Amino acid sequence: MHRERLAWVVSLVVIAALAFRLPGSFAQREDDQAFLRTLSDIHRQVSVNYVDAVDEDRLRESAIAGMLFELDGYTEYVPPRLEKEFNRSMQGTFLGVGIFLNQLDNGPIEVVTPVDGSPAFLAGVQAGDVILKVNGIDIAGQRIPDVTSKIKGPAGTTVTLTLRRITGDTLDLTMPRAEYIVPSLKGFNRNADNTWNYLVPGQPKIAFVRITQFTGDTAKSLQPILAKLVGQNIDGLVLDLRGNPGGRLDQAIAIADIFIESGTIVTTRGRNRPEVVATASDADGALPKFPMAVLIDEGSASASEVLAGALADNRRAIVVGTRSFGKGSVQEVQPLPGKAGELKLTVAYYYLPSGRLVHRKKDAADWGVQPNIPVPVDPQVAAAVRQARTLSENFRKPSTLPAGPETRPTGPPDPPDTQLDQAVQTLRAMLMLSDKRGKGPATNPGR
Repeated sequence: MHRERLAWVVSLVVIAALAFRLPGSFAQREDDQAFLRTLSDIHRQVSVNYVDAVDEDRLRESAIAGMLFELDGYTEYVPPRLEKEFNRSMQGTFLGVGIFLNQLDNGPIEVVTPVDGSPAFLAGVQAGDVILKVNGIDIAGQRIPDVTSKIKGPAGTTVTLTLRRITGDTLDLTMPRAEYIVPSLKGFNRNADNTWNYLVPGQPKIAFVRITQFTGDTAKSLQPILAKLVGQNIDGLVLDLRGNPGGRLDQAIAIADIFIESGTIVTTRGRNRPEVVATASDADGALPKFPMAVLIDEGSASASEVLAGALADNRRAIVVGTRSFGKGSVQEVQPLPGKAGELKLTVAYYYLPSGRLVHRKKDAADWGVQPNIPVPVDPQVAAAVRQARTLSENFRKPSTLPAGPETRPTGPPDPPDTQLDQAVQTLRAMLMLSDKRGKGPATNPGR
């Protein structure tokens, strides 16, 4: 006990000595020493006298979390034990084989969809496959958490899945466990060969692209999609940012730059950070002008609000839906000395080209991005629309079905996506008013 107390006192002396060397208010404020003494006294009392033994690591983490609790909800301490997973999630990468599973009513676990480009996808796993064994071990009667724990493992190792196809055939597929990136770009629905269809049915040609989050390669991945659509002579584009929680700001800026010829995209400003203004870089690099609509809702946050606001303020797109979330703050991740973890700290706010503060501060009446065309949706209906869209984005099950009558489930039709419908109708009206009419009955409803 004497040795532990001596170590604590030495640590406190080192901290106090460093405090006088550090620049800024930390070394200058006289109450710092009193604060450290109080913290030390409380820690000692808890360590020695609390009724149960305490986990020292968790105790220190809780002390830090208590201090950060007074700040916003986006500032957080990441202890060493969580650093790898935190950094992986910030990049939009995950460790595993890349499959979404569902447990049927009668017990079997089936593959809902593999993730594009994941180890499972590359190994040939298909939507509708039923998992029979993992590494030769029968999983009958087990639940999804038990099965996923068997499928997961250290990166670089392999796992073998025994699958039953919807044709009744069984096969073994071996795949590596590895980091994989969840694609952030999706189309309107899947073609028969599981490639993306980016066109909304009807004329004129309205393209649809959904951005689920902004990862390190979102802008780069979007460019060939847009180039292909431009080559198909699309008449308009719907960019769906609903439910997009944000991600990397640089990717939102890069995507805005694709569409905006000139002007401000976003300004970041903080108490101890210089003002940084991001502007469109080169008019020659922007896409040809065509009508655009951006879909947002209360789940659109951070970088998605920057993109929607930049396109709206630069009069490049109309915004349809409901007001965005209002998460307009910038976080920096700083490694702490001595391998003590990381601190994610809010250091600045986002301001749109109009000067509007995106962030929703306490008691604020105005925040986020306001749609040009508000289309409110009942929360239950919105949830059903999201579910239907997710199903349309999943890989299709193979068309070769077992002999016998088709067993396609019956039930109520999917609820209409009124926000998307409004965006498409608005773009088609804009095209007609500009005398750029599409071809087909959609532009001639009287026939």
